[in-house]
Amino acid sequence: MPEMDGYDASRLIRERERENGHEHLPIVATTAHSMSGDREKCLAAGMDEYISKPIRTIELSSTLARAIASAANVA
Repeated sequence: MPEMDGYDASRLIRERERENGHEHLPIVATTAHSMSGDREKCLAAGMDEYISKPIRTIELSSTLARAIASAANVA
């Protein structure tokens, strides 16, 4: 993204949710270059889940299910 990266976008979304009382929006990070510490960095920025490429259907399905369940617990 030219103006902000996914970390900044996630922080901004979470900030606006808190300020405006909006429902928790599930955010799943997707990256092509999985490195040690990436998952933790994504979660610290406010993302709910993390998945790296190449993405397998079963892994995507379970990751989305966890993100949705997590969002339901936050709301």
